[in-house]
This record gives sequence, C-alpha cells and structure tokens, in this order.
Amino acid sequence: MNLAILQARMTSSRLPGKVMAPVLGEPMIGRQVERLRRSKAIDMLMVATSEDATDDPLAAYCEGLGLAVYRGPLDDVLERFRGALARLPGAKAVVRLTADCPLADPVLIDEVIAHHHAVDADYTSNTLGTRTYPHGLDAEVIRAKVLVEAADLARDPYEREHVTPYIYRRPETYSLAGVARHDSLAALRWTVDLPEDLAFVREVYAKLYPFDPAFTSEAIAALPVNSAQVPA
Repeated sequence: MNLAILQARMTSSRLPGKVMAPVLGEPMIGRQVERLRRSKAIDMLMVATSEDATDDPLAAYCEGLGLAVYRGPLDDVLERFRGALARLPGAKAVVRLTADCPLADPVLIDEVIAHHHAVDADYTSNTLGTRTYPHGLDAEVIRAKVLVEAADLARDPYEREHVTPYIYRRPETYSLAGVARHDSLAALRWTVDLPEDLAFVREVYAKLYPFDPAFTSEAIAALPVNSAQVPA
C-alpha cells in the first residue's frame, strides 16, 4: 500500500494562497491532483493541511474533489505526516509530495516508487545527491515505520518542517536510494514560489492542456519559451 501525502497550506510566505490560485479555470492544487491521479502506483492520495482557519477553504475544496484530508499542526509538518499516516495504518510506504508542484509527473513518481520497493530502501528520492530533474518534479518515498521513527526522534525545527531531513541526513542509520536522469534538467524551475513561477505554469497549461490534458514533462521541456530557470 503506497500512501501519497500532498502537503498544502494557504499561508505561504512568498506567495500566500498560491495553492488555490486559478490555473486554466481551476485552483492550482486541483490541477496537480488531476495529474497525480494518473499515477498507477499510488494506492491512496491524501491531502495534509493545517488546523489553522486559513486552511478551511483549502480543506473544503479538496474534500469536494473526493480526497481524504488530514488536518494537523501548521508548522510541525512531520507531525502532520505522522497523523495522516495513522489514518491508513496498512500503508507500507509514504510518498511525500508538495502542493507547489502543479506540473508533477506521475510517470516519474511511479518510477521512484518502483525503485524504492525494488531495492527495499528506507528512503528514496529523485533529489538525493546531485539533482538531475527540474525543480518541481520532486518525489520522495519513505518506509512508513521509518517516517514514524523520524517523527519520534527529530528535534531540529528544520527537520520537523521539511519532514524527511532527519532520515536522509543519517545514511549510517537508514538505507537511501536515488533515481536520476542521464541528461540533467536541474536548471529548470517548475515549482511555484513566486508570481513569475505561477505565470510560467499558467503559460504551460494554456499551451499544452487544451491539446493533451495529460501532457508530459518532455512536452514542457520542449516549449519554445521555457522561461523558468533556477537563478544562478
């Protein structure tokens, strides 16, 4: 059982409310969920948001999409993940996803999940070591019992906010695995943190979605104006 947990909140410091910003007529998180539902390896998709009142509209929208929604601490995201996982005790692996990635690639997510199980790792990602995928296609898979252990032991506020550092910072304790591209696209930025990121995503959807709602990462990379570049 692979449980995908999509963390989301309305109080982003750089672009508040971005997860509900419209992208081709739908909230950005709805566009991401549409892509994630094409995954063949995710058995259940759950949104983990906060108990803060600012996230009430987000939770209501996600429930309206038929998604399970777990609400936990605003700042202790690791504890939020533990609470979400407890709702599905049969899960063997947790797929960590973030709601600022509306160009998520379900084929790549499935590849990371498959590799995780094939090598029987505690933690697998496509960002371990040297990044080779665009920012915004990040996927992490964690053995469920290891995530619970991290929630029990992590004390560093950074590790609690970002969920997985307690695990991948300790290669002497946990088995780590990675998935990488042969030709790097690490210079590309497809995540949404700033207004210009959102403008880029809207442009991608306007150009590709009407012709192919399941457009691929290769189609995005091939656009004549791929303006989202990671700052030097």
